[in-house]
Amino acid sequence: MTDAPFTLPPLELAPGPFVCPPITIEPHWIDHNGHLNMAYYHVVFDRSIDEFFAMLGLGPTYLKTRNGSTMTAECHVRYLREVKLTDSMVVTAWLLAADDKRLHTFEEMRHSTEGWLAATSENMTLHIDMSKRRVAPFPPDIGERVRSVAAAHARAPQPQGVGRRITMPNNA
Repeated sequence: MTDAPFTLPPLELAPGPFVCPPITIEPHWIDHNGHLNMAYYHVVFDRSIDEFFAMLGLGPTYLKTRNGSTMTAECHVRYLREVKLTDSMVVTAWLLAADDKRLHTFEEMRHSTEGWLAATSENMTLHIDMSKRRVAPFPPDIGERVRSVAAAHARAPQPQGVGRRITMPNNA
């Protein structure tokens, strides 16, 4: 930890998802099938959710100054459309729910200019006290921000696909 002061970034309280900066697909992310390898969908989602978490106050500065961080406990990705090297993608992130230690998020990856949906990722993320490397409650100021954003996002319709589970289709 450092002695530098911890300053929270501006809080976005729109009644809809947080829009992350566009991501350009990198050539080494393309597999032998000529499309984005499944592992790199996770990379795009992970880089994007870092932007959202930074807005919540849970970014690299938080780790350095307060020794807290987040870790993913569960993730469900749906691959809906191929992404190619020439595609630029943008991820939107919803904070569906939160308690004193967890964040339930949902992300959509869309083509940045054409708008088609390529993938979704639903996640359960834990707040971690890095000195103990254990789940711990959010500090009061961060907890307040998390609750405010969750309340703002709750005012928007839930995105399609939230809570899906893996199952065989019913062909009857």
